[in-house]
Amino acid sequence: MTSHHARPIEPRALKELRATDDAGLPCVPVTDPEGGDPLRCCLRRSEPGARVALVSYAPLRRWAARTGARPGAYDEQGPVFVHAEECPGPRLAGYPFARPGVLRTLRRYSAQGHILGGRLLEIPEAAGQDSPDRALDAALTEAFADSEVALVHVRAVEYGCFLYEVRRP
Repeated sequence: MTSHHARPIEPRALKELRATDDAGLPCVPVTDPEGGDPLRCCLRRSEPGARVALVSYAPLRRWAARTGARPGAYDEQGPVFVHAEECPGPRLAGYPFARPGVLRTLRRYSAQGHILGGRLLEIPEAAGQDSPDRALDAALTEAFADSEVALVHVRAVEYGCFLYEVRRP
């Protein structure tokens, strides 16, 4: 059981991204021959042969449009994989993409959309089944201990890609 909730890209945004992404480019579906792409629509890895799309996504911009925040220079967009067609969404317990030994960055943002800092987290080697989840849970609890933090973006260090968002409980 985790204390925080990993949020996939919302269905409305997915519908838009599957037409035109946040860079203004058309969605180009491809077949993933090997599988393993981290899908932000359902927070799972793709299966071999799945139809996926690599689209440009601006998570802070979309959040700001709903909340009235003004992230200014902190607005970013980057590549994310999604299913090319609608999928059933997440079915997860715990935090997705939390393999032992990988590095994650947790970026903290204020209600105005300004970055408040971040943390580099190495997912520990599993001493027990839920060790990666415990490490992420502790880092997120630490982030939200700052009352100014409205949301946290969890990102992959290797490519800097947005993985998912966690909002204040």
